[in-house]
Formats: sequence, structure tokens, C-alpha cells
Amino acid sequence: MGKKINVTIWNEFRHEKTDDAVKALYPDGIHAYLKSVLECDELNITLAALDDPDQGLPDDVLNSTDVLVWWAHMYHWDVTEELANKIRDRVLGGMGLILLHSAHYSKVIQKVVGMTGHLTWGDEVKEVVWNINPTHPIAAGIPTHFILPKEEIYGEPFQIPEPDELVFIGWYETGHVFRSGCTWRRGYGKVFYFQPGHESVPTYYNKYVQRIIKNAIFWAAPTGDEGYQIQYGSPYIGGKFVPDGEIEGFAK
Repeated sequence: MGKKINVTIWNEFRHEKTDDAVKALYPDGIHAYLKSVLECDELNITLAALDDPDQGLPDDVLNSTDVLVWWAHMYHWDVTEELANKIRDRVLGGMGLILLHSAHYSKVIQKVVGMTGHLTWGDEVKEVVWNINPTHPIAAGIPTHFILPKEEIYGEPFQIPEPDELVFIGWYETGHVFRSGCTWRRGYGKVFYFQPGHESVPTYYNKYVQRIIKNAIFWAAPTGDEGYQIQYGSPYIGGKFVPDGEIEGFAK
């Protein structure tokens, strides 16, 4: 078995302490529940929360994270600019980033992807998640569609840059549609935004939702064999990229 992927699952972890309905679903936090269903031999998972020291991501944790999973809802502006900038820089340097549900309004997605995050929204209704890109690695093992009996409406228009790849579309019984699974590449990092996951409904208990998040982690993880060395956020010609003696050969 190769090197494990270091995954950090970050969560505001406040609703679970103040809302009885959310606590009943996720007594130890959404992040802890996700860890319990995602754990496998290939992943080394660390938990982090907004009210932890250094907002859960001290430099030693962030700098050793291969893929950061980010769940957020109402406390985006409690995240410091300093931390959001550090996460942006780590993504540009190759760290994978998975953004869940209301993370569309987070400082992190705004800085990394470049977007307002504005969308149409409404009450909880039935959602059908359609797999429109079945050959994509994130869609592996996912059927043509699956049903979430209740999920918060997120509808178009969704103010985002055009995705590099659109993997899933959500349809709601109200008739609204939404680009519910989008990827972008920023710098040397891969980014995936996935809409389902409202805190008051059991979305993360769905086996297909779990599979999508796990697939996304493996897709977003850096390979460690990108060729270039990265210095100051840009590729540096040296190291593995130019084998010993090759420059001399080109110069002749």
C-alpha cells in the first residue's frame, strides 16, 4: 500500500451544540460522522472545528493536509482572513479542497475559486441528484440518479465561475435545478463543490453521498509526482523536472 492520504475534515461544529434536531442526527458533529463513514486504510483523517485552537488548522496540520474537506453554514465571517489566505495558498500549491453544502458562501471558496456564492434557496423538499458525467472519477459507483427525501433547495442562478467539469445536477420537486457537483482547478490544486448536506436532514447517511465525497477525496489528492518544484506559488525549473545533465544536453 502506498502513502496514506492525509485528510482534514473541518466543520463549524456549532449547530450540533445548540440545535436539538441537528444534535440528534450528528451528536459528535457532522465532521465526526463523516470521518466514521469515510475511514479506510488509504485515508488518515483528522478532525478540526472553528472553535478549536487556531480555528482547527494550525500550520502543522494545514501544511500536512493533502485534502481539506470544509463544511460551513452560518459562521463564514468568523474565519480569519489569515486562515482563509493560508488555505488558498495551500490549494494553489497542490492541496485538494472539497467544499460541502453552505460552504458556497465561505471565505475559502471566495478566495480560492473567485465567486460571490449567491444562489436561489428555499425550504426542504425532495431532491433528485442526477449523475450527468458518469465517466468522471467522482461519479464512480454512482447510479444515473438517486433521491434525497428532503434537502434544502439550492437553485439557479448560482453565481460561480464556469466549472471545469459539471458532474451532478440537482432537481427539486419545486422544479428548481442546481449545478450540485462542480470542479475547478486552481493553481496546482483540485477543487470540488458538492451541494447536498443540510444539517437538519440525514443527507450524509445516504450511501451515494458518502461515496461521492470519498471519490472526491481520492480525485483531489495530490499525486506527489507533479514534476515541478513549487517556490513562491510558481513552478521552479529544477529538481525532478530537469534530470541531471539534461540542461547541458539542450545547450549543445
